[in-house]
Amino acid sequence: MTTSPDNGSRRQFLRAGGALAAAGSTLSVALGGRLAPDGKETIKVGLVGCGGRGGGAAVNALRADPNVKLVALGEAFSDRLTRKLKDLKSQGDIADRIDVPEDRQYVGFDAYKSVIDQVDVVLLATSPYFRPLHVEYAVDTDTHAFVEKPIATDAPGVRRMRAACDKAAEKGLSISSGLCYRYEFKKQATLKRVHDGMVGDITAMQCTYNTGGLWHHGRKPEWSEMEYQMRNWLYFTWLSGDHITEQHIHSLDKLAWAMQDEPPVRATASGGRIVRSDEQWGNIFDHFNTVFEWKDGIKGFSSCRQWVGADGNVSDFVFGTKGTAALQAARIRTADENWRYRSDEPDDMYQNEHNALFAALRAGARIDDSDYMCKSTMMAIMARMSAYTGKSISWDMAWNSEEDLSPGALEWGPVPMRPVARPGVTPFS
Repeated sequence: MTTSPDNGSRRQFLRAGGALAAAGSTLSVALGGRLAPDGKETIKVGLVGCGGRGGGAAVNALRADPNVKLVALGEAFSDRLTRKLKDLKSQGDIADRIDVPEDRQYVGFDAYKSVIDQVDVVLLATSPYFRPLHVEYAVDTDTHAFVEKPIATDAPGVRRMRAACDKAAEKGLSISSGLCYRYEFKKQATLKRVHDGMVGDITAMQCTYNTGGLWHHGRKPEWSEMEYQMRNWLYFTWLSGDHITEQHIHSLDKLAWAMQDEPPVRATASGGRIVRSDEQWGNIFDHFNTVFEWKDGIKGFSSCRQWVGADGNVSDFVFGTKGTAALQAARIRTADENWRYRSDEPDDMYQNEHNALFAALRAGARIDDSDYMCKSTMMAIMARMSAYTGKSISWDMAWNSEEDLSPGALEWGPVPMRPVARPGVTPFS
């Protein structure tokens, strides 16, 4: 390290190092970007994407370090920006560190550039389609980034992200991922025991993410089709990647973590639209079931759905020759021991990831979560490809896919509407 952080920062930095080792992240002392080497200056943060997760990330960033200021906001829609800024200012413990005058409030497709140009760290929380574009610009302008999940909605987007993250590493920039379970201490403790052999050799895995319905903002006559889709982005594959990518990625990421981020070799999936078949639900599915296969014969069984009125279930299990790990519950049972994570330490995974990021920056170090955030996103996309086409999709097929979900020009007006996928009819590309 080139700096000597104060005792509080050092403790946070050491804690961050242990957390990152458990999470499969990289912690390096070669920090680049615009921050001064003394580790004491005010860190200027900007937010791009003023939705619920974006607002949460801003609060977490401000609470992670007492000398962080939020200085710029970017959003596609002015009403969302105004509402989010008001909400952030109502948070009493951080309100005095929100310094976003009207001339640092940016609206439109290019708002991200104006935000990134003025900050040390940018929080990227728009709909996932825009993530590669935004990270590329952040890296080009020497800006550290917190990158919400997923990091793309198609394979070309993942490849763009991978290239941008490689460039970030060369420039010493931090890339922190919104795959927040990696930063939850009880998950880290559980997966460490799995990796240390407590359940023996892994034989199979299972994950489930069954939830109810999510929000829909309706349609107004004054909205163009582009505005309608962007305000209801969950339901359009080009914007969200479908809910297996946007939401179920958390479960898939835990399976990938259990496998120490070795990607599966193949996915075979099914899915469709049973309860969300009307036009308002865009072109996504409402359920998926997938079997992932790894090269050593291990299989991971994945199920997710979004059905109103149906039972919910969020759980994931690793089955081994000696026992079973319930990852979500942070419990492991073997013939000899029943272990359960217990700690009085605060364990807010959303806060933990920002604590780790800012502690590392203060210590003159950088965080790199790019490997697992790209692989886990690709894992979700390959399962979606399989369900949409009705074909088994290999990792290499998925990674090299040329399917580009881009709508073309990013401008207010009409948007080409891709048809709902039909397994056995929709081709792989």
